[in-house]
Amino acid sequence: MSQGVTMPNAFCRLLDIAIPIAQAGMGGATSPELVAAVSNAGGLGLIGLSVSYFDDLELARQEVRRTRALTPRPFGANIILEWEPSGRLDICLDEGVRLISFSFGDPAPYVTRIHDAGALVSIMVGTPAEAKSAVDAGVDLIIAQGWEAGGHPAGQIATMALVPAVVDAVGGQVPVLAAGGIADGRGLAAAIALGASGAYIGTRFLASREAAIHPEYQQRILTAGVADTVYTKVFNGGWDAAQRVLRNSTYARWDAAGQPPDGLRPDEGEIVATSFRRGDIARYQCVVAGPECEGDIEALPLWAGQGVGLAKELMTAGEIVDEIWKEAKDAQRRLSAAIDGSNSSSPIDPERN
Repeated sequence: MSQGVTMPNAFCRLLDIAIPIAQAGMGGATSPELVAAVSNAGGLGLIGLSVSYFDDLELARQEVRRTRALTPRPFGANIILEWEPSGRLDICLDEGVRLISFSFGDPAPYVTRIHDAGALVSIMVGTPAEAKSAVDAGVDLIIAQGWEAGGHPAGQIATMALVPAVVDAVGGQVPVLAAGGIADGRGLAAAIALGASGAYIGTRFLASREAAIHPEYQQRILTAGVADTVYTKVFNGGWDAAQRVLRNSTYARWDAAGQPPDGLRPDEGEIVATSFRRGDIARYQCVVAGPECEGDIEALPLWAGQGVGLAKELMTAGEIVDEIWKEAKDAQRRLSAAIDGSNSSSPIDPERN
């Protein structure tokens, strides 16, 4: 496990971890191997229990158990509240998952149940008001996600503006993680300087050897630049939520046609890929391009945040955690020197968050 924290901050104390990095619950792009690798490196891994990939509850239970077999360390599970969560929540609590990480909904009805089971609960928010409401409901951890994030961002406020506003709104009652556009140690250090207790990172872990995505998707991540994503609703799959994806042929075709609504999109219904999990995959369908997919992978939604330009090398998830933490400590030293010319402690060193 990575070393370097002798007195962990509020997030690390809450989860009993060493490094203030959480790997985002990226739906079907996560794997037990990815989650365990992040937790074993000292961070917090999260398994994405997406309805689209784990509509079979027994399969979801197997994913949780496989993760537990690979790590003795705490890990979490992400559950999207757009769909009724009880079955997935029951599995997580039965299997001793340490953190239930909700998004896109109100966590209040589930907080007592989770606490009674001995687990913790977090919620992803896109505004300070959402954060304050969640803390009032008893949530243990807030994830403030800026619109730079890949996948389905929680709101439309940029991370740099959102994080300090959320930190102020919760008033130190619970730790806050920053999400959106953070892909290296400089971003982690910046998040902590803004008052967060750590970072919630997704896109960078798509460039890990353990990520459950198609090699072509991964190659696109490794070669993309910061200007290569777009915020759109073109890949909706029945869920009317905006997404940040890499620009691709499907988006270009739709944009050239004047961005028509559902039912009028060019080549709508065309089968572009297949998967043994999902069967035929139509253009515009909201499906992760997993390693089992075959066909025109480039045409599928390739979720990525604006930090994608910083993911240049395929590494193990543990190596990514180590590298980000080292970079953050280097940034800490530069910040101290720039402010007062000293090597005094910075917000990265613990007790201040």
